[in-house]
Amino acid sequence: MVVLDIGEVAERSGVAPSTLRYYEEIGLIASLGRHGLRRQFEADVLMKLSLIAMGKAAGFSLEEIAGMFGRDGKPAIPRDQLRVRADELQRQIAELRTLRDILRHVADCPAPSHLECPTFRKLMQAAPGRRLAYRPSVARRGAQ
Repeated sequence: MVVLDIGEVAERSGVAPSTLRYYEEIGLIASLGRHGLRRQFEADVLMKLSLIAMGKAAGFSLEEIAGMFGRDGKPAIPRDQLRVRADELQRQIAELRTLRDILRHVADCPAPSHLECPTFRKLMQAAPGRRLAYRPSVARRGAQ
C-alpha cells in the first residue's frame, strides 16, 4: 500500500492542505492517521479528489458530492442526477454559443447600425428563448 503525506497529496492533486483537512472534517476523504504532525493518506485519495473536482466543476455541492460516495467510501453515483446535470450543461453550452456568435458579429459587423443588420436581428431573435441576461458587473468591468 502506497501512503502519501498531506504535502504530497496537495502537490499531486493541486488541492490546498487546508482544503484537504476540510474535506476530511466533512467526511469526503479519510486519512490513515498521522506520521508526526502530518496526515497520511492512501494513494487512492488522488482519484477521490479528482472525482470531487469533477463534481464541483459540474456544479454539484460538496453535500451532493458526499452523497455520491457510499458508506464504504466507494462511488455510488446517481446516474439520473448526472443525466439531469448533463442536460443542464448542454443548455448552457447552447446559450453560450449563441452569446458568443452575437458578440463576434457585433464586433465584426460592418453595418452602420447593428439594428439595420439582418444577421444581427436574426441572432437577437434566437436569443430570447435563451436566458441571456444583462450582468451589470460585466458591463462595469468593460467601462473601466
